[in-house]
Amino acid sequence: MNDLILALDQGTTNTKALAVDAAGRVVAQAAVPMAVTTPAPGQVEQDPLRLAGSVLEAAAACLAQVDRARVAGVALSVQRETVVAWDGATGRPLGPALSWQDTRTAPDVARLAAALPPGYVTATTGLPLDPMFSAPKAAWLLRQAGATAGTSGNTPATPKIGTVDAWLVWALTGGAAHVTEAGNAARTLLLDLGRLAWDPTLVDAFGLPAAALPAIVPSDRPGLTLTEGALAGLPLLSIMADSHAALYCHARDGVKVTYGTGSSVMARLPGATPPTPPAGIAATLAWLAGATATTGTPTPAYALEGNIRYSGACLDWTARLLGLAGGRALGDLAATVPDADGVTLVPAFGGLGAPHWLAGTAGVITGLQAAHGPAHLARAAFDAVAHQVADVLEAMFAGHPHDLPAISADGGASASALLMGRQAGLLGVPVAAAAVAEASALGTARLAADTLGWPAWPMDPTVYQPSLDPATREAARDAWRRAIGLARQTTTQGEPQ
Repeated sequence: MNDLILALDQGTTNTKALAVDAAGRVVAQAAVPMAVTTPAPGQVEQDPLRLAGSVLEAAAACLAQVDRARVAGVALSVQRETVVAWDGATGRPLGPALSWQDTRTAPDVARLAAALPPGYVTATTGLPLDPMFSAPKAAWLLRQAGATAGTSGNTPATPKIGTVDAWLVWALTGGAAHVTEAGNAARTLLLDLGRLAWDPTLVDAFGLPAAALPAIVPSDRPGLTLTEGALAGLPLLSIMADSHAALYCHARDGVKVTYGTGSSVMARLPGATPPTPPAGIAATLAWLAGATATTGTPTPAYALEGNIRYSGACLDWTARLLGLAGGRALGDLAATVPDADGVTLVPAFGGLGAPHWLAGTAGVITGLQAAHGPAHLARAAFDAVAHQVADVLEAMFAGHPHDLPAISADGGASASALLMGRQAGLLGVPVAAAAVAEASALGTARLAADTLGWPAWPMDPTVYQPSLDPATREAARDAWRRAIGLARQTTTQGEPQ
């Protein structure tokens, strides 16, 4: 009986494999850590071969725990915006994978912002023109490899580029398929959100060869069979971007926050028309799915989103600074004081993301007094994560996030009761934290299950109620806004348009 889905989640710091049964229970799992290197300030890289190898390792370890004959197929979720370039003839990477955190292309982005018509990028793609997204990274990789359009000699004649999903599908099908899932394509600065096709003006503006781009496929039923390692012979049932998969998992018609290395704050919108995002917020395609025998056409699901660069990474940085083992130890230390006592940390280490979108901004710590100790800085780190999410939701909902009935939360840091309680307090809204942190893997598994006609899965979140009165909440938010103002004063590069 085929009653299991193998969900693979390739993230920034880990690759996870989960065997999920028809009731949504995780019956086996495995994880492989991923290395991230920072060769210079603003540069964040990963090894493309390890990205693919980690998927095969995690899959094999998970499948070894179950009867493989029970597996109906594979569901894949991936980190977004990270880019790989490779030789289409040999599959050899043309350089490192440039992480979504990488900001080395900020000067290129600034030049392009001056060359393009004002507002064209956001009107077409829903995204701000920012180094976080994929296209400037892809152009940088091809330039470095000497593989831009029209070159010859020792450089590849058939370069391929793509986000992590495209690279993994290529690798896991033995080079048989060069495709990207529509939701991941929406994170590149190249996709026309309305037409769901590559925009030729932007492809040309970034200097990318059109032939190097992958074909765009739906999130469900991509029509591929995997050929490599323990995955050989298994159909690929779904592909999703990790944050989109988390939304599909537990809040597909509401608002969710994924607390990972960074944070994705996403609100699903009704209708099949791209929204006009508020200032500082992006519009994105959440998924493209649900084709029926009658229509033959999948339906786009759109969302508003704000991306925060340093969430879990802020906690890890603070833990390292204080000589602690990690986020759990940081939380234990933070819990020894009732609050940060006026200490504020703005973790703008790679610039500020949504809703500010300032590259070249430095982090700041304010409010320090002689009486403060490590516990107050630890507490300020947790506050910083919650404040950044509140910034995004205020921008997304015209300053009134407290009117929301609730938000859903997932990701590793959602296991912190201290953080979830603080988040509920600063928003004035209940926060429902997922019972299982691996919402991205479960979300893409849920989409695969839907293609198979399996019944809905129950959700059992832990709900944190807001505990701050409005005056206290607003005083905390005002202090944070003042600290953001100080961080803005450190900016060395202007905001891309």
